[in-house]
Amino acid sequence: MALLPILEFPDARLRIKAQPVSKVTEETRQLIDDMLETMYAAPGIGLAATQVNIPQCVLVLDLSEEKNEPLVLINPELLHREGQEETEEGCLSVPGVFEKVKRAEKIKVKALNRDGAVQEFEAEGLLAVCIQHEMDHLVGKLFVDLLSPLKRQLARKKARKDQRQREPGASPAKSGRGL
Repeated sequence: MALLPILEFPDARLRIKAQPVSKVTEETRQLIDDMLETMYAAPGIGLAATQVNIPQCVLVLDLSEEKNEPLVLINPELLHREGQEETEEGCLSVPGVFEKVKRAEKIKVKALNRDGAVQEFEAEGLLAVCIQHEMDHLVGKLFVDLLSPLKRQLARKKARKDQRQREPGASPAKSGRGL
């Protein structure tokens, strides 16, 4: 397994639309394992392949405290949406930014699992929010796109500032990192 670099907003590659996976192969399963390792190390609870510069319709999630209940969705489709809730979201591709976003409260999803078998299930609450968030990545959409223009502009400024501070040669005091 390998840690994959996570693209960060406003990187244009995050806007690339993912392509469906035609067949689940050993290469697909390796990508899934690498994505899970990357997500856990970040740490995060969800990751789409487009966030690691792989334009394929693959996403991974794990909402468990122990990080031992991974959920893999390949070529996910939303079959039904119901209700609406507003929750605070963050994103591994937009580090340090957390904002309230409105999404469907309950969804029905159809996708392939890591073995290529079709799975269909309902999700609500945090799981529904996470699935919708990661599915947005697959079509080149970020949660900041759902914010007001002002909040989106502030997120872009923060992301650029954070990127500059992480550039080689930035002093620890300047970057805000500890020793």
